[in-house]
Amino acid sequence: MKRTGLFIAILLLCPAFAPAASKEIIELQRDVAQLQDQVRDLQRSFDERFAALQVLVQQTLDASNRSNSALDAQARNQQGIAERVASPIAGLNSKVDSLGSDTAAMRESVNDLTGRMSKIQQQLTDLGNIVKASQLPPAAPPPATGSPAGEAAVQSAAPPVPATDLYENALRDMKSGKGELALGEFQDYIRYYNDTDAAPAAQFYIGQIHASESQFDQALQDYDRVLEAYPNNSKTPDAHYQKGMILLRTGQRNAAVKEFEAVLNDFPHSGVAPQARAQLKVLGINPPAAVRRR
Repeated sequence: MKRTGLFIAILLLCPAFAPAASKEIIELQRDVAQLQDQVRDLQRSFDERFAALQVLVQQTLDASNRSNSALDAQARNQQGIAERVASPIAGLNSKVDSLGSDTAAMRESVNDLTGRMSKIQQQLTDLGNIVKASQLPPAAPPPATGSPAGEAAVQSAAPPVPATDLYENALRDMKSGKGELALGEFQDYIRYYNDTDAAPAAQFYIGQIHASESQFDQALQDYDRVLEAYPNNSKTPDAHYQKGMILLRTGQRNAAVKEFEAVLNDFPHSGVAPQARAQLKVLGINPPAAVRRR
C-alpha cells in the first residue's frame, strides 16, 4: 500500500514539471533554428560576394592580358618600323658620306685647276711682256760698264723674278713683319707687272705698309693710285675705306665721310661696306641707301 501511495504521489507531481521543461526545449529549438537560418544567410552572402570577387579578379586578369598583348604588339610594331627605317637611313648616311667625299674631291680638283689657271694666266702675262719688250725699238748703247748709269740700266733691263714669285715673296715678307723688304718687292711688281690681276692688290699693300709706318701722306697717294688705275677692282672699296680712315685720323672729317659714302654708293656689297656704314653712324651721319652711282 505504501508503494502504491508513493507512485500515486509521483504521478501527481510529474505533470507539474513536464510543461515547464517542454517550453524551454521548444524555445531552445527555436533559437537553434534561428541561428541555423542566420548561418545559412551568412553562407549565402559569402558565396555571392566570393563569386563576384572571382568575376572581378578574372576581369582584371583578362584586362591585364589584353594590355600585355597590346604592348607586345606595339613593341613588335615599333621594332618592325625601326628595322624598316634603319635600313634606308643607313643607306642615306652612306650616300651622304659618299657625296661628301665626292664634294671634297671635286673641291680639291677645282682648287688645283684654279691654281693651274692662275699660273697659266701669269705665264701668258709674262710672255706678253716679253713680246712687248721684243717689239720695242733697239735701245741706245748702254753706258760704259762700271759707271752708275750703266749699273742702273743693267738693273732695270729685265724683271728681277717672275711675277708670281715676286708677288708671293712680297706678301710673305709683309705678313712676317718685313715691311721694308715687302715694300720694295711690291714696288718692283708694280714697276714690271702693273697690268696683271695682282697689280691692284700690290699697289694697295704699298699703301698699307706706308700707313703702318705712319707715313699718311704717302699712303693717301698710294690709295689714290689704286682708285685711279684700278677703279673697278676688288681692292677699290678697300682703298676708299682705308683712305677714309686715314683722313679721319688726320682730322679731315668731311673728306673721310665722302670716302665712306663712296664705299656704300659704289660697292654696297663689298666686305668693307658694313664698316663704312658703322663709321658714318659714329660720325652722326645717316648712311646713304645702297644704290650704285652711275
